[in-house]
Amino acid sequence: MALSRLIARPLLASYFLANGAQDLKDAPALAQQAAPVTEAVAPVLDNATPESVSVPRDPVLWVRASGALQVAAGLALATGRLPRLSAAVLGATLVPSTAARYRFWETTDKDQRREQLTHFVKNAALAGGLLIASLDTAGKPGVAWRAKHATHDARREAALVGAKVKARVH
Repeated sequence: MALSRLIARPLLASYFLANGAQDLKDAPALAQQAAPVTEAVAPVLDNATPESVSVPRDPVLWVRASGALQVAAGLALATGRLPRLSAAVLGATLVPSTAARYRFWETTDKDQRREQLTHFVKNAALAGGLLIASLDTAGKPGVAWRAKHATHDARREAALVGAKVKARVH
């Protein structure tokens, strides 16, 4: 593993470990901030899931679930276990938590607005880091690339074998 990945993954994960632990600890207080987002997201998920699946409406549950996902995926990313998947999961939790906590567009106080905007932009930067981490193949081609090239190589090999057989026949 490259030294940069060995250092970068735990550094990137550290925010989510701390944030996830805070979400678990302070879920009832944070639920007030999360309520507008959960009220918007729950109906969309209701429409996207089968009727047998019950989408929870309790913002405390959503905050705790997000916190638990951040801790679990943060640990996975920090230790290099399923780094691409864990980075994608962290990115998925970052979007709603950012929308819930840093609603700078609703704040009228200039100082609060600047602080909220700073955190919003910080989370956007974290999202960029997570995007890079979720697409990082550690210098090895991804599954799609390998499948495409395996097909190409198999066709080329089949053509060579066919040409050898044809040459022997003639």
